[in-house]
Amino acid sequence: MTTMTLAVLAQDGQLGTGGVRTWLLDNIVPLVLLAVALLLLWLGGGKGDNAGVMRRLAGVVIALAIIGLAVSGLGVNVGEWIAGLFTG
Repeated sequence: MTTMTLAVLAQDGQLGTGGVRTWLLDNIVPLVLLAVALLLLWLGGGKGDNAGVMRRLAGVVIALAIIGLAVSGLGVNVGEWIAGLFTG
């Protein structure tokens, strides 16, 4: 594609990142979650360190909650709610 064609498509709103975002959410996120789960099992499960695995798992759950807020767009609402706690 030429630069002029890309400029016309961008002005018409036909170019966007929706496809890339959908692909990442459908493919990369589950693979990362699988890798984290296998890593947690490998690091602590084989040694019998169940408490260590649960501590790491709590961090993973918090990280997933933050990713979920970012992906869903509800992070703005949470930020406004937290700011409302301090401003009244």
